[in-house]
Amino acid sequence: MSKTKILVTGCKGRMGQAVIRAVEAEPATEVGAAIDQGDSLLDALEKCDVVIDFTTHSFSNELVAACVSHGKRLVMGTTGHNADELAHLRAASVTLPVVLAPNFSIGVNTLFWLTRKATEILGPDFDLEVVEMHHRMKTDSPSGTARRLVEILTEVRGLSYDTDTRHGRFGDVGARTKTEIGVHALRGGDVVGDHTVVYANVGERVELTHKASSRDTFATGSVRAARWLASQGPGIYDMQDVLGLK
Repeated sequence: MSKTKILVTGCKGRMGQAVIRAVEAEPATEVGAAIDQGDSLLDALEKCDVVIDFTTHSFSNELVAACVSHGKRLVMGTTGHNADELAHLRAASVTLPVVLAPNFSIGVNTLFWLTRKATEILGPDFDLEVVEMHHRMKTDSPSGTARRLVEILTEVRGLSYDTDTRHGRFGDVGARTKTEIGVHALRGGDVVGDHTVVYANVGERVELTHKASSRDTFATGSVRAARWLASQGPGIYDMQDVLGLK
């Protein structure tokens, strides 16, 4: 059986290096090509079946367009996309099979599932807060994982991410409302990624926490997604699809 050939973008970065290790550790995959800034994307695409991208959202439109024109599947781990970039990706998914996920860790995706269930069970009497921490070099805030956690909370509660989310608090902001969801981003050191969902009620508090100590967990998940995507048709999928959690 032939191996799935993978193009790793951003190969000189920490995530790119982790993905290369994960590809090489999986018997069913091999590195078809690996590129970084200044390398030819189009030449590299000729040598692969699936692209795994953990770079920057400003590169996404170019990458998506190239994948469409070359008929290559895409695993997108990059976060921080703006509305136009997401719209471009959704439009391309009519012909492009893509896994788009804020986090490829199996543990984090279990956290997503647990968050939905806990929110349904605990009900509206519990106040909701999300806290995340990442290394000092992370540029986007909140993290894509934290944003997805808040999206799950708003979906279950019937709220709006845009109007009900409070990104930190400063000054005389008044008492907490029943519908607001606080989101707090911490940055420092070399933290790979910590995420906590807090459910607080009078007399009790429930916390769901995931802590990542290595980027290898994200890389391994992305390779699993690439193998799964190799047999899928056009559309946008996420790790919940890959893991069968839906």
